[in-house]
Amino acid sequence: MVRVDDVHLTLESAAGAVNILRGATLSLAPGEAVGLVGPSGSGKSTMMAILAGLERPTSGRVEVAGRDLTPMSEDDLALFRRHHVGIVFQSFHLIPTMTALENVAIPLELAGRRDAFEVAEVRLAGVGLGERFGHYPSQLSGGEQQRVAMARAFAPEPKLVLADEPTGNLDSTTGQAVIEMMFEMRAAQGTTLLLITHDTVLADRCDRVLRMDDGRVIGSVPGETAALRAGA
Repeated sequence: MVRVDDVHLTLESAAGAVNILRGATLSLAPGEAVGLVGPSGSGKSTMMAILAGLERPTSGRVEVAGRDLTPMSEDDLALFRRHHVGIVFQSFHLIPTMTALENVAIPLELAGRRDAFEVAEVRLAGVGLGERFGHYPSQLSGGEQQRVAMARAFAPEPKLVLADEPTGNLDSTTGQAVIEMMFEMRAAQGTTLLLITHDTVLADRCDRVLRMDDGRVIGSVPGETAALRAGA
């Protein structure tokens, strides 16, 4: 489903070249949930951006859902994301001038779905927001906003969902409820999930846990020792 081979990313800064990824390699099987842990600055969020086609590697190969992302144009990458990739961010990234229903419907509309609003209603109801269709993000709690963001990510039934610290802005009780819903949706759709997190308990819910350090994926983290090795 996902294959990253020897990916490097070097960015220029005022202080000179900065090596963000240094030969990163990983693979995800179809339907697999993988947790990605590691210290801040290790390259986890950059890896997510690479897999989403939001950042281009300096070298190496990135393959998602059987497609090589490396030679794609920006327009091709946008179309690819629209149909194959869902993203859940820590800070929700909802459109403030759109209602919860409109936020969930927009990726479906962009994909040409005539039933966009009907599907969005079902998705929002599925995350417990059936009474909040007409509410704007500013009228929703943090947990409710993240549930809208999850409904939006899963609504087009993508092959891959990338979640970057999805509970980072939530209290523990709310975060637990959000994660339960995420794993339920992932299981129901058979979606491949890459979960970036500092929460080792959360990471251990995945099928595998990988650790990044200094721009490389350095191996699996056994569940029983993840809390000692995650560097968080």
